[in-house]
Amino acid sequence: MNHERKIIQTTLNGKIVETISNKSLTSIAKPFLKWAGGKGQILHEIENRLPNIIKQNKVIDSYIEPFVGGGAVFFHLMNNYKIKESTLIDNNKELLVGYQVIKQNPNELIKKLTSLEKDYHKKTEDERKEFFYQQRDAYNRQMKIFDYDNYSESWIDRTVYLIFLNRTCFNGLFRQNKSGEFNVPFGRYKNPRICDAENILQVHNSLQNTNIICGDFTDSMEFVREGSLVYFDPPYRPISSTAYFTDYSMDGFNDDEQKRLANYFRVLDKKGAFLILSNSDPKNEDPTDNFFDDLYKGFNIERIKAKRAISCVGSGRGEINELLIRNYPRK
Repeated sequence: MNHERKIIQTTLNGKIVETISNKSLTSIAKPFLKWAGGKGQILHEIENRLPNIIKQNKVIDSYIEPFVGGGAVFFHLMNNYKIKESTLIDNNKELLVGYQVIKQNPNELIKKLTSLEKDYHKKTEDERKEFFYQQRDAYNRQMKIFDYDNYSESWIDRTVYLIFLNRTCFNGLFRQNKSGEFNVPFGRYKNPRICDAENILQVHNSLQNTNIICGDFTDSMEFVREGSLVYFDPPYRPISSTAYFTDYSMDGFNDDEQKRLANYFRVLDKKGAFLILSNSDPKNEDPTDNFFDDLYKGFNIERIKAKRAISCVGSGRGEINELLIRNYPRK
């Protein structure tokens, strides 16, 4: 099969680096990390509720995601719609390092991950476990001195750590403690796929005309205009004392933050943007809890079914309600 290839030049440490981007890959882009609260299972629910003009024309002029996380919704839309301009924001520095590296230097990342995967698969289980904790400790130590502001070759190595730990840790999740350290234990996988080269290239292609910003959700303000599609996927409000919706980040997202987000939602509504927001439904635990119904009064609030881990034990996984809130169509 012949593939159309595009050569992209970027600058790394003062040197021009060429990246070969395969424009005719056979797969579609999907999240390069497994992310807590990923939206893969409710993509059809979100897509069904897109504005009619977008569903009809298959075109999104401006797409903004202020809590991008793993990016399941973004990649789904990129695979199925023409997005003319997109902006992805998250306050997780580690995550944004990964996005920037895949956007700018995917081939170097693939080379390093491939080598690491080959070495890892040769190890015994005990050797893998020891190696995992060595890498986790090195990753956490580096965090204290890492330059998150200036792109350099060290960002590629940082992303190798990130993807390796995500693919080999227990349950394949990214989680930080209050100090910002990655704290997920070793996972016993027989032959984990550490390097998904084709997907990295697909993600790279998807990010070429995308703004990637590490910051607060309100940093999206300058990119939102009338007709923009904005999807909010904030850290979910815990539905019980044992829920783990917000464990992916060192920064808590409490009720005050939820209220600040609701106020921002109303600000963007006045700009004429199309807004969609997902969150947990507190009525799963307490039918009288109207927290979100009150916060988003006047908007379109729907309850949809989703399977989530609702406690710290496996038996706590089940089908529960989640919220999808839109500022269209008006009630």
